[in-house]
Amino acid sequence: MERDHGFYRQVDVHAHAHYIVAFFVLVIGTVGVTGNALVMYAFFCNKKLRTAPNYFIMNLAVSDFLMAITQSPIFFVNSLFKGWIFGETGCKIYAFCGALFGITSMINLLAISIDRYIVITKPLQAIQWTSKRRTCFIIVLVWLYSLAWSLAPLLGWSSYIPEGLMTSCTWDYVTSTPANKSYTLMLCCFVFFIPLGIISFCYLCMFLAIRRASRDLEKLGSQVRKSALIQQQSIKTEWKLAKIAFVVIIVFVLSWSPYACVTLIAWAGYGSILNPYSKAVPAVIAKASAIYNPFIYAIIHSKYRDTLAERVPCLHFLAQAPKRDCLCVSQSESSFRDLMLSRQSSVSRTKFHRVSSMSTTDTIWSDVELDPIGHSLKSSYSLGALRDKEYNSLSKQTKEKGSQSTEQVR
Repeated sequence: MERDHGFYRQVDVHAHAHYIVAFFVLVIGTVGVTGNALVMYAFFCNKKLRTAPNYFIMNLAVSDFLMAITQSPIFFVNSLFKGWIFGETGCKIYAFCGALFGITSMINLLAISIDRYIVITKPLQAIQWTSKRRTCFIIVLVWLYSLAWSLAPLLGWSSYIPEGLMTSCTWDYVTSTPANKSYTLMLCCFVFFIPLGIISFCYLCMFLAIRRASRDLEKLGSQVRKSALIQQQSIKTEWKLAKIAFVVIIVFVLSWSPYACVTLIAWAGYGSILNPYSKAVPAVIAKASAIYNPFIYAIIHSKYRDTLAERVPCLHFLAQAPKRDCLCVSQSESSFRDLMLSRQSSVSRTKFHRVSSMSTTDTIWSDVELDPIGHSLKSSYSLGALRDKEYNSLSKQTKEKGSQSTEQVR
């Protein structure tokens, strides 16, 4: 099945296997490059999209775009020639780029999860620490973290070699040496399993926060005229967030878990049971992760859709839903954020809503286009200020009524 030829091992597989892989790699590369390029194009065309949280989405699009454009063409050409044709240096550069951009995408997913966890569950703290400068600093840390793991095989901790059908390259997880085994284990832990655990924890906390908010909205609904609308839209918002979070975690696991399993099998000393197909297929699936994120994080975002529908003639079908529906969603989101901010501002402010304040907050949030897990710190700050002002007014009125009652008793 395999024959040693110095730098790489020649594999004896049917020619159609290479052509099938080439077809899927071509599709992955085309969709990945196009989808992520559209996200970057929308980001640069619409200034309203250049917010701190959207910088993470932009960084994800950049890393996925670079992943697709540096990996798929070379992978495709090698599949057509049925072997690696770019030499040892080309293999190292190819594998380095794949590791750098792939790890960056995964760690960026982790940064997005933590960022949204803080904004949804701790909105007051998020107002204080979230800014474009700090977001850019976190993005730089993401790239430096990924760069450190990617440079390690070039500096002697493991190495980069051809894999699978010998048409792509990755780190050497097959050869059983202390350096290779330690690198494989540490890479799987600190780039896959630990980030996956943190992402799952963040989304679990967001689910619980939204569930508590929905229950409190039911109680709040009995005190205002819009109770039915609030309850209905809060449930829709909760389910939309649940589905997005579910897709995020599932795609993350499905894209990289086959690759992680193969590397851990080889790490455990059972690499002999792995054939070229079992090594090549997980590599293709992992590279396909570059095509999912644009749809999950950007295409579902209404402002991205509107920008693309306006700027790209063939994407008119992405146009936003009618404004009436958006207003309903904005009313539900304003109620949710209003409640979450009130939880952390003061425990004693449990009855802060009146119909007049609901009208004010609806006006504010109808001008801010957000997805259920997005945020606008400036608007949140304004909303908290309005609530504080109203609370102080109510407190003042209560004190005046109390003093008048005391005078009447006297």
